[in-house]
Amino acid sequence: MIYTLTLNPSVDYIVEADEIQLGSLNRTSNETKLPGGKGINVSRVLRSLGVESEATGFIGGLTGRYVEEFLNREGVQTGFVNVEGDTRINVKIKAGSETEINARGPEISSHAIDSLKDQIRKLGKGDYLVLAGSIPSSMPDSIYEEVVQICKDRGAEIIVDAEGDLLKDILCHRPFLIKPNHHELGQFFNREITDPDEAILYGKKLVKAGAKNVIVSLAEKGAVYINEDGSYKATVPQGEVKSSVGAGDSMVAGFLAQFLKTTDTKEAFRYSVASGSATAFSIGLCTPEKVEKLLQEVKILNS
Repeated sequence: MIYTLTLNPSVDYIVEADEIQLGSLNRTSNETKLPGGKGINVSRVLRSLGVESEATGFIGGLTGRYVEEFLNREGVQTGFVNVEGDTRINVKIKAGSETEINARGPEISSHAIDSLKDQIRKLGKGDYLVLAGSIPSSMPDSIYEEVVQICKDRGAEIIVDAEGDLLKDILCHRPFLIKPNHHELGQFFNREITDPDEAILYGKKLVKAGAKNVIVSLAEKGAVYINEDGSYKATVPQGEVKSSVGAGDSMVAGFLAQFLKTTDTKEAFRYSVASGSATAFSIGLCTPEKVEKLLQEVKILNS
């Protein structure tokens, strides 16, 4: 079973407008309201691709209930810990370029953290836990490492979509998959990474440090995959990028969905790239139909 952990979920309010003028009245041309959070995105894409998962984390108030009810309607199982305060609302403004206004989120008590850890202790061999996104300011920075240690003790695999020190603290625990983009990979090694060959070079360092599988996305320049046995490059399909929100999460979900069906990492990587592209070319997350349509355009090359 796959579990996804989103420590600070949101209701994403996406508004579109021809233009935005600060200090004056603006009117939207379209609005969309969706549950947000990297782990939640992974669960939603997994469900659309026919793979079951359970979304966990912290929710509260009317907005929290909206997130849970929305996921349940889509068929996503949920096991959230309820907290005082409201799940945050993040505003995404699309008017030529993208502008995001992300709220802070509710305070998370030590009791709520203990409840979450108790849930994670139920995982075991054959389970996967996806850790995705940032840590709320009201929580200890060590929470990811504590969760990873619990999974390691229980024999569950971990997938990490985080950056900086969060990733550094987890590599030694041998995560099943990590998925930085090229900017995050460059920040990790304190250098600029601009092409697939460089991404492979530094991706190999992440594998040597402990990661079992590494995917690095490079926007229009494609993506690369690295494990102990070798590496691949992938071209990305051509299309109009409508939103970058959820594209990386879709890559994680696409890889997991296909890997669990076939255990073929090369094919899983191809599905990962197609899933990420299908989301980037959409308002909202990818659909199976869009993923299948783009698969034929994703070329996998040995590096």
